[in-house]
Amino acid sequence: MNYAATLAVLVVLAFCFPLTLRLGAGFGVSETITISVLGALLTFATALSLVRWQVGRHSLALTRLAKAREQILADPENPRSYFVGGEHLGALLLRLDRRREAAEVIDRYARLGGARESEIVALREALSRAERRQRRAQRREA
Repeated sequence: MNYAATLAVLVVLAFCFPLTLRLGAGFGVSETITISVLGALLTFATALSLVRWQVGRHSLALTRLAKAREQILADPENPRSYFVGGEHLGALLLRLDRRREAAEVIDRYARLGGARESEIVALREALSRAERRQRRAQRREA
């Protein structure tokens, strides 16, 4: 099911709501039951679209990750190889919750000659924030 079909189903549900209430009342189904069922369908449609959006966003991040890795393999000494779409590979890995890989990438990037110090500092700060969040979450669980 694509996005256009999902949108079409939602539009049909929105326009059919009053008709469904009348039809249900004609068959003796109470308004409460009809509204509950339509509410459940709307909740399902909302959840479906939210999940599809998150899966699409995650697959885009994985695509960018693969592209960045290809760039680095092609030219490992170029600091610009570590960027895809204006985002650093380390930041992308942190967003995907891959802290160990991000730390390795940030260290390799820091060793390059043309790497900017401000970018290195920002990436290391983001890494330390992610590690602090992880430690706090582990303390709460314990």
